[in-house]
Amino acid sequence: MKLYNFWRSGTSHRLRIALNLKGLSTEYVAVHLGKEAHLTDTFKALNPQQLVPALDTGEQVLIQSPAIIEWLEEQYPTPALLPADAGGRQRVRALAAIVGCDIHPVNNRRILEYLRKQFGADEAAINAWCGTWIGAGFDAYEALLAADTQRGRFSFGDTPTLADCYLVPQVESARRFQVDLNRWPLIQQVEAACLALPAFAEAAPGKQPDAA
Repeated sequence: MKLYNFWRSGTSHRLRIALNLKGLSTEYVAVHLGKEAHLTDTFKALNPQQLVPALDTGEQVLIQSPAIIEWLEEQYPTPALLPADAGGRQRVRALAAIVGCDIHPVNNRRILEYLRKQFGADEAAINAWCGTWIGAGFDAYEALLAADTQRGRFSFGDTPTLADCYLVPQVESARRFQVDLNRWPLIQQVEAACLALPAFAEAAPGKQPDAA
């Protein structure tokens, strides 16, 4: 399999974690967003949406990280990234959606570039924008962690799940946008538990071959 991704992309990061947790190796194909490699005709032919990541399985090209991770879960069910029970799966998916639906989409590169170019936002304004939506999402995520009396070391239970695949890259992004994480101690604890695992540590942006 070929993984088309960018070292600092949060969606690429979450997919790298999922692949590592599944014990799957891929050929790393760098698509440099800063150099607008995703806007070339070559990449558009691969992914009409011109976004990363994309996973070429040899039979088809998969796009959209939530759909790719769900495909991985179905094709490679062990170790599972979702709990066995319906209630647990709903909770894990809800935690992941806080990041994947409510935080990341309004803070991704194309949104920020639009704010810079069309509205003249400087880096302080960009950080404030990102911090607003990260803060709102993390407040809810932290509250859900605190309310879960059965929670173990991770977002749900004592093994990493889909939720952690989403959370850890978003924490990385929060630091990049100078968000003070001290008000979310439980999230920080979950991140620390995750980063102690090779699957997470090796997926980190700075560990990728195209890292600046």
